[in-house]
Amino acid sequence: MDWQTSEEPVPSAPVTEADARLLLGRPPVTGAWRDGDPVGERRFAAFGAFATEGGGRLPGFRLAYETWGELNAARDNAVLVLHALTGDSHLRGPAGPGHPTAGWWDDIVGPGGAIDTDRWFVVAPNMLGGCQGSTGPASIAPDGYEWAARFPYVTIRDQVAAQALLADALGIGTWAAVIGGSMGGMHALEWAVGHAERVQRVGILSAPPVNTADQIALNSVQLAAIQVDPRFQNGQYYDSGDGDGPHRGLALARRMALLNYRSPTELNQRFQRSWQSGVSPLGHGGRFAVESYLDFHGNKFTRRFDANSYIRLVEAMNSHDVGRDRGGVEEALRSVTATALVVGIDTDRLFPIDGQHRIARSIPATLDGERAVVLTSDFGHDGFLIETAAVGAHLRRLLDA
Repeated sequence: MDWQTSEEPVPSAPVTEADARLLLGRPPVTGAWRDGDPVGERRFAAFGAFATEGGGRLPGFRLAYETWGELNAARDNAVLVLHALTGDSHLRGPAGPGHPTAGWWDDIVGPGGAIDTDRWFVVAPNMLGGCQGSTGPASIAPDGYEWAARFPYVTIRDQVAAQALLADALGIGTWAAVIGGSMGGMHALEWAVGHAERVQRVGILSAPPVNTADQIALNSVQLAAIQVDPRFQNGQYYDSGDGDGPHRGLALARRMALLNYRSPTELNQRFQRSWQSGVSPLGHGGRFAVESYLDFHGNKFTRRFDANSYIRLVEAMNSHDVGRDRGGVEEALRSVTATALVVGIDTDRLFPIDGQHRIARSIPATLDGERAVVLTSDFGHDGFLIETAAVGAHLRRLLDA
């Protein structure tokens, strides 16, 4: 789910003094990319009025996206790569002006990589409702103020509908492959069902066929953490100064999420019961190292994300049910015509492997029959971002199919 960029695509590690110095100063009221900020490698596509499934309406919207490689004359080598909850379009490349984090799949995408940009034209959009260039709650509405809490409720299907408009604008009728992990895997699955004629191959990594009651429950406490922060102000916080936004609630939501992205094995092995400093946490005011790790990454997150956007995107995840109004999950999956790769992680406690097996059982043409590929990893849900050698090998199989 999140961590699309843990959402640090590296193993967990204790927080150093150098790490802590990176977060000196008051956090911004929002970590969203906003007009006037450095564009970086982003491109933008603008669209007209958009009606959502829930009856909301945007008079116009844009998607930020990045591309790598060249679209061939036949326009049949395009690959769509879709990010997780808190990821963005910066699939590949260094951090720098306009890009708060380095590319989240640098080891997968590039010349000679598993998704070889000498062969494929790769497109990575920031999803509708996001906060890194696409229209979302931090964007300016027609009345000159941020959309904030007025931004309409959007579903996974709404976000894929917006991506389909981007494909049209780029002149791509059919994707050679649509690939996504976590929330991006929900989008990839929705593409394969709702736009079957436009998808030749689909890669679904660490994503479920539906967001279950358990997953919705986990999400609900994250949203509550943001909404009870008094600085959230019912979403109307954008005119506040640095340090006066809902950064505490957003950081707490992130800390909760990280517990679902990593596995008990990794946390126990990395941190054990070690202290963060020489001060004992046993009644003397010190902290355990794992507490400092969660706190550091929660605080770091507030510098690159927006609280309202987090709420809308988590709500979109909660909407995910590929079988809704389609006769149920199995009936919907039987309509997939793409060749599919379905991958799960054995230690994933966010989207357990039984969900990926359920997907594989009902899609007619998968690379591995009725069972998903199961990767062994200590890294839990984030394994699809960290275990790049294994993930890359399977993506090569898909693209060569």
